[in-house]
Amino acid sequence: MSEASFDTVGIGNAIVDIIGRCDDAFLDSHDLSKGHMQLIEADEIDKLYNAMGTAIEVSGGSAANTCAGIASFGGDTAFIGKVSDDEFGRIFSHDLGAIGVTYRTERANGGLPTARSLVLVTPDGERTMNTYLGVSPELDHGAIDPAVIQAAKITYLEGYLFDRPEAKAAFHQASKIAAAAGRQVALSLSDAFCVDRHRDEFLDLIRNGVDLLFANEEEICSLYETGSFDDACGRVDNDCRLAVITRGAAGSLILAGDEKIAVDAYPVAKVVDTTGAGDLFAAGFLHGYANDKPLDTCGRLASLAAAEIISHMGARPEATLAALAAGEGIG
Repeated sequence: MSEASFDTVGIGNAIVDIIGRCDDAFLDSHDLSKGHMQLIEADEIDKLYNAMGTAIEVSGGSAANTCAGIASFGGDTAFIGKVSDDEFGRIFSHDLGAIGVTYRTERANGGLPTARSLVLVTPDGERTMNTYLGVSPELDHGAIDPAVIQAAKITYLEGYLFDRPEAKAAFHQASKIAAAAGRQVALSLSDAFCVDRHRDEFLDLIRNGVDLLFANEEEICSLYETGSFDDACGRVDNDCRLAVITRGAAGSLILAGDEKIAVDAYPVAKVVDTTGAGDLFAAGFLHGYANDKPLDTCGRLASLAAAEIISHMGARPEATLAALAAGEGIG
């Protein structure tokens, strides 16, 4: 096996987030499911944008946020995701490069625009995402750079991208390239609604092409169609060599064969915005795992990164995660 030049390559939706605050009444009036992501069309996103208040724009997308977190830890990372050659696409490309993430996917000309997500944050810090995917799910096997996959210790797949046949084919292609190169594959389930749409295909991918699975409590229970967290954990333990399950304020659970490691959530003075919490949790874990840290250390890095992101608006770190980890003596 050749020496890896990237710790992780992320594959996912390339999205520009538009983040604003609202109350529960606003969600109810627009029939929005609090705490979840729903896909909407261009006309719907325009109406919702006009109805919401002031907002900030920042490059996002789940796997791209994870790559941003890994870069903040000082890791070498790359991202594969599709944007158009429009204003939002140029913003996205610039932002990733500026934070040290390698991004070589060619921008599309003509056709659908770059994806956008309206992220509505309620006073309790919960985020509700309304996403117009635009050109993003048109990522196909032609966008997968085999050299980048072969050069990465871990290929990280974002479950949100799994809706289109082209994207599914790209996932399977990337997984096979990584396996042939002796690399590892990680998958995030992303959202319980996403699991509901793709349960059987996710299970097939997990059993046959995934080394490391990320999920939260709701997603893992949805995957196995059970109301029992313990039952879901017992079943994923048989399907995947390593699974990391987040439980919000209750911390997380790392399942590695007979080994079960509980990791406390890192304390936060005030939860401001949970947007990107799972993405940055994955960033911390992947950074530690790619650098051969013990699993409990990977979990602590993950909790630290998640705590940083929920302490402010937006899904990209405001503090340097490497400095935070050093200050806490982690890693």
